[in-house]
Amino acid sequence: MVAWTDFERTTIQDIFSKIDYESAGLQALTRCLVVYPWTQRYFSKFGNLYNAAAIAGNPKVAAHGLTVMRGLEKAVKNLDKIKGTYAELSVLHSEKLHVDPDNFRLLADCITIVVASTLGAGFTAEVQAALQKFLAVVVSALGKQYH
Repeated sequence: MVAWTDFERTTIQDIFSKIDYESAGLQALTRCLVVYPWTQRYFSKFGNLYNAAAIAGNPKVAAHGLTVMRGLEKAVKNLDKIKGTYAELSVLHSEKLHVDPDNFRLLADCITIVVASTLGAGFTAEVQAALQKFLAVVVSALGKQYH
């Protein structure tokens, strides 16, 4: 179990109350697919992913980005039981989709960049520390089935 400070709990909830899930999800997943093109292999049914513009304009990328952000919202609401919250997703990504668990970290880094650009000057070192702790716990929970 992870120990969360009051500041971390409040900060994580505050971050997710300030971001537009549709926009943030699309931006983060687009960034991941462009910067780390090998991650595209998991999205072969999404159609045209040939360049950054095609990825950013792809409705399936947008929809999955929103799904990711809504999944993170579940973790925000269940900070004390994130591993349990993601147990089924971990099995799905491991056993059915065969996603390399390192890709969760790559996407988490892209989410951090999007949140930083959204919050601007409000993205202090302390806010970043809380977000990165949260995302590290999520990444660990998603990778649990792999261990």
